[in-house]
Amino acid sequence: MKTRFSSLVNVKKNTMQQSESAFQKANAAFLNAEDALKTSTEQLQELASPTDGQISNFLAHRTLLDVQRVLITHNQEWVAFSQTEMQKAKEQLKFDTIEYEKFKYLEFEEQKKLIKEAKIKEAKDLDEIALMTYANKNYKKAAL
Repeated sequence: MKTRFSSLVNVKKNTMQQSESAFQKANAAFLNAEDALKTSTEQLQELASPTDGQISNFLAHRTLLDVQRVLITHNQEWVAFSQTEMQKAKEQLKFDTIEYEKFKYLEFEEQKKLIKEAKIKEAKDLDEIALMTYANKNYKKAAL
């Protein structure tokens, strides 16, 4: 049954679905960032220090350690950023879901009201038909 809230319910449902999709993407990005951070820390732990050799080997190892630490810092920032984005998407999804539920409830109440009005109208019509039938029967009996 179409009410004045039907189109709003559809719009809010579409908005909610878009928010849900954005939340899923943000969650996936967060998980990817966590995986990248985990991988980079594991790679840092796997770097073994040279115990002998030329000084250039020691310098190269130190440079690798510095690069890996910079990568870890970058991945930590990426995790923090993606976590805030996921939180924002979650809040937006919550807001959109509440809005959708509000309008869905309003539509349901409007439908109940329309059904009640239709039942009252139907009852009045049936009473009128019964009255006309009763009056018609009495008129026919009086004519005989």
